[in-house]
Amino acid sequence: MKLKSVNKNLVLGALVILLMVLPLMINKDAEFEGADGAAEAMIAEINPDYEPWMGFMFEPPSGEVETLLFSLQAALGTAVIFYYIGYSKGKKKYADHR
Repeated sequence: MKLKSVNKNLVLGALVILLMVLPLMINKDAEFEGADGAAEAMIAEINPDYEPWMGFMFEPPSGEVETLLFSLQAALGTAVIFYYIGYSKGKKKYADHR
């Protein structure tokens, strides 16, 4: 029974990797940019005189600092999600042994 679960996890992991790599292989010359840049370009095309009503609250001093902050945000979010998953599994395991 446990071997079946491992095989299922391997297949799901392979599918996730395939979903990540396949778009890069299909569109080798595509520009994968964020939605912010696309939205800004669309707004400029629709209304060239548009001025944003709010600016940045914090402007990082460099691209490296921006990348660092984004990575820290992603790591913190991942930690919270997996802490909750681990806590839930532990709570269920403890409840089953009562």
